[in-house]
Amino acid sequence: MSKTTQELLSEVSNELVRVSDEFSRKAEAAMSEVKNYGKLSEETKGVVDELASTQSALTGAVDDLKARLGEVEQSGARRAGGNADRPKSFGQQVVEGEALKGVTSSIGRGKSISVPVKNVTTSVDIAEGVVEPQRLPGIDVAPKQRLFIRNLIAPGRTTSPAIFWVQQTGFTNAAAVIAAEGTAKPYSDIEFATKITPVATIAHMFKASKQILDDFAQLQSMIDAEMRYGLKYVEEQEILFGTGLGGHLEGIVPQATAYAPAFTVDAQTPIDDLRLAMLQSQLARLPATGFVLHFVDWAKIELTKDTLGRYIIGNPQSLAGPTLWGLPVVATEAPEFQGEFLTGAFQTAAQIFDREDANVVVSTENVDDFEKNMVSIRCEERLALAVKRPEAFVTGPFTVPTP
Repeated sequence: MSKTTQELLSEVSNELVRVSDEFSRKAEAAMSEVKNYGKLSEETKGVVDELASTQSALTGAVDDLKARLGEVEQSGARRAGGNADRPKSFGQQVVEGEALKGVTSSIGRGKSISVPVKNVTTSVDIAEGVVEPQRLPGIDVAPKQRLFIRNLIAPGRTTSPAIFWVQQTGFTNAAAVIAAEGTAKPYSDIEFATKITPVATIAHMFKASKQILDDFAQLQSMIDAEMRYGLKYVEEQEILFGTGLGGHLEGIVPQATAYAPAFTVDAQTPIDDLRLAMLQSQLARLPATGFVLHFVDWAKIELTKDTLGRYIIGNPQSLAGPTLWGLPVVATEAPEFQGEFLTGAFQTAAQIFDREDANVVVSTENVDDFEKNMVSIRCEERLALAVKRPEAFVTGPFTVPTP
């Protein structure tokens, strides 16, 4: 401890003695005043209250200062010669502060003292782990894409490894008026094709320590939820873009008909494109039941305004779900859809057949799990997608609006 600090502590202690003596004299005078006049004047009461407050604050400050200086002395004794680069403690900053040097002139006059101290990031003399950080409840999970495509398609179930079905591929209508009796009747022709849609398996695995799953039950439920989401995310990609090769589903987009509007309109916009795609589906005798497009494209459509600046489709105060031309709109994050769209008869032209619902299985008998106290977690599902009428789906790029 430096000499200057010793002198400062002595001055503070002397000031405390002075204030205490003055408080005692004022208290005696106040008692005499009450005895002689039966009450205490406002002036005397204010002085006594101020002295009492000052004495209390000064006493606490001196006690705290002595304690902190004692800690600094002990710390300095233990770390002699090695504290040049260590941050100053709060006590050191207080006693060395410029604001405290004028304490003798401030205390006793009803003034408060503010000594600025910098944040000490590392507490001295406190072992690591003694002060634990605050633990927030739960686990902050990553955001997930909303998956709605399956909801547009008719559901079904199967107990077989493949779906066998017969599809009508053509019809030649030769029906005609018969002019006279005995005339040969014309023959019409109906063409069929057999289709086999195999059941595909979507699965993934996860490794975890048995102890952490036993000790942190919430982690197990989170892993379960994350694995199911991962499965459904891939399922949606397969329903839309599956190639049908190598065990993949045969998705809707690769089989859909290219967008070919029956006519064009002046200043054609994406809103017009979707209506013309509906017409194209209708001409295939399978009316569209929904639209699929990217979030960005749907936002552009909702923000379309007329020449007066009024929204054509969007309504900032509307609570209704996204719809256009009376059909539901499913917005997706799939980057393949940005700038393009898909529409069609989802309910009648395609069907999903679930062979095995998404399930999570935990095992300790995989490879060396038992030896290492690990667990293997598997999540899988099996399903088939039958696109019965590919011509009922229309996909293509949006028309770029003319400026």
